[in-house]
Amino acid sequence: MTVRSQCELAKAASRHFARAGTSDKNAGLTAIANTLRRLRAEIESANQVDLAAASAENMAPAMLDRLRLDGPRLESLAQAVEHVRSLPDPVGQRSQMRRLESGLQVGRARVPLGVIGMIYESRPNVTVDAAVLCLKSGNAAVLRGGKEARHTNCALGNAMREALRSAGLPEEAVQIIEPGSREEITELIRLSDLLDLVIPRGGEGLIRFVAEHARVPVIKHYKGVCHLFVDAGADPARALALTLNGKVQRPSVCNALECLLVDQSEAAAQLPGIAAALAAAGVEMRACERALPLMPGAKAAVASDFGAEFLDLVLAVAVVDDLDGALAHIERYGSGHTEAICSDSYSRCQRFLREVDASAVMINASTRFNDGGALGLGAEIGISTSKLHAYGPMGLDSLTSEKWVVLGDGHTRES
Repeated sequence: MTVRSQCELAKAASRHFARAGTSDKNAGLTAIANTLRRLRAEIESANQVDLAAASAENMAPAMLDRLRLDGPRLESLAQAVEHVRSLPDPVGQRSQMRRLESGLQVGRARVPLGVIGMIYESRPNVTVDAAVLCLKSGNAAVLRGGKEARHTNCALGNAMREALRSAGLPEEAVQIIEPGSREEITELIRLSDLLDLVIPRGGEGLIRFVAEHARVPVIKHYKGVCHLFVDAGADPARALALTLNGKVQRPSVCNALECLLVDQSEAAAQLPGIAAALAAAGVEMRACERALPLMPGAKAAVASDFGAEFLDLVLAVAVVDDLDGALAHIERYGSGHTEAICSDSYSRCQRFLREVDASAVMINASTRFNDGGALGLGAEIGISTSKLHAYGPMGLDSLTSEKWVVLGDGHTRES
């Protein structure tokens, strides 16, 4: 099938889902969760094919981890589907209803966007996360994953279509586009008559390509350059815990910590201990000239280390004069994704909240919390660092729009 024909099928299916009731959509999600569990062996087998091919091409260990979809992760994925099923259905929800002097009642009601295209790399869990969020919010999904997850995504797509069919819903609402050339991506993102929104997830090169060539509205974030600022007087144990969790837990994800900023008054007391813990965890430290003497085993940072998204066990470290210095550093090098402060000062925390421009600002919490599941949205379809129409993790509400609802009683306008 051609890309256009698949999108035409999705468009037709989206009309059905826009009309579907909550119980029907939930039945479809229940079927998807159950089918993922039932077809576990087939999905794992497909994933092993992708992992073997990626290993043969010397894919980095962190990227292999993103690609892996084993039994425990598949079960977590099925549970995420069930969690989305349990969330309130945003479609039809009304807000801001009020009566005007004319007697009209006006307000707004949430409606599906229509057909949502996803272009993404590596992580095959995105295939399911994106599909179920689209379906619950009354949309169809057109999914184009990377070639490294070709077999896994195909198996997941087949499982979801089988599940929708068993629930009496149009299986065409989930379309898996076989990965091919960049020309194929260009064709997809120019189908403005069929797609209502495109969300790219992956490397900065992919996202910039989509943003520059699309004729369909694009939600994006180019990269996640996430900072943690250790403020004057910050608790050392808390600072260490936030640093390790942000950097070490899953270094290949977009909310991983990429740069540690330390107030000069804390540097001598805290950096040696932080350095020892990072080294024990296998983290390569790239320190500025002020931090380097305080961090045994660290390398001297170069200019390009600041503002870099490493997606690996690599951390840039800089000593700054104070909060003003941290804010200036973040303004220069941040990507608008996630920024965090470790501080016991209420006033400085509030200033950090006000002045940092990012989709999520953390006070004494790890950057790893900028995630739809961790923030109570269920599985997320992506994190937006553009401010129209969503900012931060995108859950169900972000996959809908609002139309005006006007309730009258034969009202006519006189002027």
